[in-house]
Amino acid sequence: MILEKIFKLRENNTRITTEAVAGTTTFLTMSYIIFVQPAVLSSCGMDFGSVMVATCIASAVATLLTAFLSNYPIAQGPAMGHNFYFAFTVCGPVVAGGMGYPWQVALGANLISGALFIILSFVGLRELVTSIIPDSLKNAIAVGIGLLIALVGFEYGGIIIDTPGSLVGLGNPKYPEVWLSLFGVMAIGVMVALKIRGAILYGIIATTLVGIPLGLVKYQGIISMPPSIDPTFLKCNPLKAVFEAEFVSVLFVLFFLDLFDAVGTVVGVAEQGGFYKNGKIPRVKQLLLADALGTVAGALLGTSTVSSYIESSAGIQAGGRTGLSSVFTACLLLLSLLFYPLIKMIGGGYQTPQGNFLYPIIAPALIVVGSMMMFNVKKINWDDPTEALPSFLTLAVMPLSLSITEGLAFGFISYSILKLVTGKARQIHWAFHLVSGAFIARYIFLKT
Repeated sequence: MILEKIFKLRENNTRITTEAVAGTTTFLTMSYIIFVQPAVLSSCGMDFGSVMVATCIASAVATLLTAFLSNYPIAQGPAMGHNFYFAFTVCGPVVAGGMGYPWQVALGANLISGALFIILSFVGLRELVTSIIPDSLKNAIAVGIGLLIALVGFEYGGIIIDTPGSLVGLGNPKYPEVWLSLFGVMAIGVMVALKIRGAILYGIIATTLVGIPLGLVKYQGIISMPPSIDPTFLKCNPLKAVFEAEFVSVLFVLFFLDLFDAVGTVVGVAEQGGFYKNGKIPRVKQLLLADALGTVAGALLGTSTVSSYIESSAGIQAGGRTGLSSVFTACLLLLSLLFYPLIKMIGGGYQTPQGNFLYPIIAPALIVVGSMMMFNVKKINWDDPTEALPSFLTLAVMPLSLSITEGLAFGFISYSILKLVTGKARQIHWAFHLVSGAFIARYIFLKT
């Protein structure tokens, strides 16, 4: 069978039906980006509908490349955090602290960054980074990503809200979106406890059905024609980005963020899925190449940096083990262009009477997936302070800063310092200390 030959299903102890459920689960947990991305980028003048189409196509292309180049169940999409940097820092008005560049120039910077990554993927730099990370930090990265996923889920469900004076607080339990989110968590939890395959997908469906009579989910039709992509297609301006002196720092930030967000996500997801072989991730070079090609495709189509998605953890938890899962995810991303009203019903979110935009349907899946990634915490060497403190900083800073990159920075820097002062620096690959130095330079020269 051709699918068996391409994806090695038996070798990976999986089936077509399992991969289909996993790919659908990943799609549903990441589908919010179809609506969040155009909302963010339209704030800097980009066409909402065109960005939505670019997001779906670029994500599908990158996800298919991941499937066929690396055979991993990892989806790709515009990276959260990168889009805000794009819209509010690079393109934001100068009076509001932004740099004031047109979005065409920002897309050009994304194109250059992606092209550099393609070159480095052949050189093997990003593959080297994944292999030099110590085991304790690898597990801390997985836990940190799990906490980050869970925090986003709690926020999307209205369970955790921002509170002046204490940063975060408990949402009002009287609100229906909070009850719906908690129902979803329990529904998925019960099915997971009963070892029902596809529990996350079935939980999302159950939560959707319960949300309809509550007025939190509204039927909006099934099929509609997708918007035109012409307003953003091939509108990037890389030449402007190359010749602007100030844009050197922009290129570096985009390059740096993509490097460590991708590496952090791949390491965390690989740890959860059991993809490590002898301390290394097989075919990681191909996986990261797909990531780089996705960024280039996104810039040409009209969307910001495309990278590996941490929501892939949901599909892996649902049983996904091969690139066939990614094929199903990619197909659904493309189909979503035609089934825009139906997909929006599930992943489009709900605006509360208080004016907040929440996602109570997908929030439970994120919370449960986050909890499932906590098992890696027992693999951290807590008896050695030079391992324990950097691991703690890694897993704590990620959710508190809402950034995989910041968690990596704190972990790398502290790990190098503690190993250095205890005379154990030579136990670590020299490239690890080089990366730590790059993180320090980033804070000295680029953080404002």
